[in-house]
Amino acid sequence: MKEPINPGIFKAYDIRGLYPEEINADTAYNIGRALITYTKAKKVAVGIDMRESSPKLEEAVIKGMIDQGANVVKIGLSSTPMLYFASWNLDVDAAVMVTASHNPAEYNGMKFCLKGAVPIGEGSGMEEIRDLAIKGEFSDGIDKGAVGEDGELKNKYIGYIAGFFKSGLGRRKVVVDFANGMGIVDKDVYQKLSSDIEAVYLYDDFDGRFPNHEANPLKTETLEALQKKVLEEKADLGISYDGDADRVGFVSEKGEVIPMDYVIALLAKEVLKKYPGSLVLMDLRSSNAVREVIEEAGGKVNRCRVGHSLIKKQMREEQAVFAGELSGHYFFEENSKSEMATLAAVTILNLMNQTGQKMSELVANLKRYFHSGEINSDVADKDAVLEKLKEKYSDGKLDTLDGIRIDFPDWWFNVRASNTEPKLRLNLEAKTKELMEEKRDEVLGIIRN
Repeated sequence: MKEPINPGIFKAYDIRGLYPEEINADTAYNIGRALITYTKAKKVAVGIDMRESSPKLEEAVIKGMIDQGANVVKIGLSSTPMLYFASWNLDVDAAVMVTASHNPAEYNGMKFCLKGAVPIGEGSGMEEIRDLAIKGEFSDGIDKGAVGEDGELKNKYIGYIAGFFKSGLGRRKVVVDFANGMGIVDKDVYQKLSSDIEAVYLYDDFDGRFPNHEANPLKTETLEALQKKVLEEKADLGISYDGDADRVGFVSEKGEVIPMDYVIALLAKEVLKKYPGSLVLMDLRSSNAVREVIEEAGGKVNRCRVGHSLIKKQMREEQAVFAGELSGHYFFEENSKSEMATLAAVTILNLMNQTGQKMSELVANLKRYFHSGEINSDVADKDAVLEKLKEKYSDGKLDTLDGIRIDFPDWWFNVRASNTEPKLRLNLEAKTKELMEEKRDEVLGIIRN
């Protein structure tokens, strides 16, 4: 190594850093060797996103893996859900996605999983891989692995997702914003269903510079072009992907942004038709309406922590068939309990087809409460603030699954620490708008004092 590896690039759920200052060919090579040393994988699938630096990192991480004795199957340009699909469809022991997800162009990174999309993250191997990569002491005299390619996987993946579509009454018109990212891989799904779906595309050229807008549907300002196009086209639905296409957001036919926790409830209703009475996990920041709708559909509900690797682990432990996160991650049994953003889109279209309802009508039943949205505050001593909140609201029902959530009959709030920044994140919901605003300001006053 020319420069020591910055341990800060190893996050709770993946690896991300500035290229080439923090993550480069040398870093990627050591990470490749560390991954094989830790997992003992004999064969690994590798996919990449469209960033300009991704081919160089792909080459280096593959060199590290084959130098450590593993064989590699390259699947080429891939969405993260397609990489997870590869992890259980190909004869591999692990999989690596070279991506920095929705981060700006100057970043890059990697996501890892074991066979069957079993995640590698904080508490499940990331710390060990970090330490091995930083130390950089690997065994010599190992027989090198070989590199091959799989050119058929994408067609299998596209056909698999398209197979879940159910025709309805008439042809649906959708606007799809790919944000110049890896969702473009899934464009073939919409084209395969063209007899039932008329698709209008935004930003459907691969461009790792993200010239049109940040590839992050969680930020509502990134959805403005989609909202405008949906109204112009008189479309039934707007669909927006993030950079590596493991997250998706939706816009109604009225141009309204659909809250991502509402989507959890809609998807769960459809999933429960296939798996009646099964368990669904919902992000603990979700509206109480999500729990109510899932239970009304005959499902069981447990709350889950924030973070894709933590949710997948809980799904396996509790045998959940579906889970959703407030950031637009939707986890399906059909992709080995991992994200499949285009299956989420297909499932929403199925629900519209079967009910004959518009998207705005489907979510109307979920508008039962008033939610603050997530509010971030810079806080130096996060633990001290959490203790103050527990003391102030000690008469409520406390849940410490992720930060603190305290419930009262007419309102609740969750405050959790950021994994990467000196911030606390507040989500609060109440039965009336007035109570939500009053309690939001009250809790923020404690957090920011």
